Amino acid sequence: MSNKVGGTVLAVLAGVAVGASLGILFAPEEGKKTRKKIKKTFDDSKEDLEDKIDELKKQVRTVVNKKKHDIEESLDHFVHSSGKKRDEVIASLEEKLAALKSQANEVTEDKHK
Repeated sequence: MSNKVGGTVLAVLAGVAVGASLGILFAPEEGKKTRKKIKKTFDDSKEDLEDKIDELKKQVRTVVNKKKHDIEESLDHFVHSSGKKRDEVIASLEEKLAALKSQANEVTEDKHK
């Protein structure tokens, strides 16, 4: 996306430069008027560039915020999933421990008989 905006900014600047140059070459006027035209064209180009830069900044902020949100969601999901797996492992180990205790009690009772 930012590649497209960068290309657009470059195309606008190139168009402004070519247009200003052709305008100066084919519209001979006295120096004062020509300098005013050049200044106005430059000021307009500067404003356009500032607008494009502001637009690019907004787009970058939007993408960064979205990625940040996505990462936070992924992390939350991971933490939740790992907590769930931890609980499952603990429950399984407790069941195995209970089974081993039961077997140990049976073996002990068989020896006493």
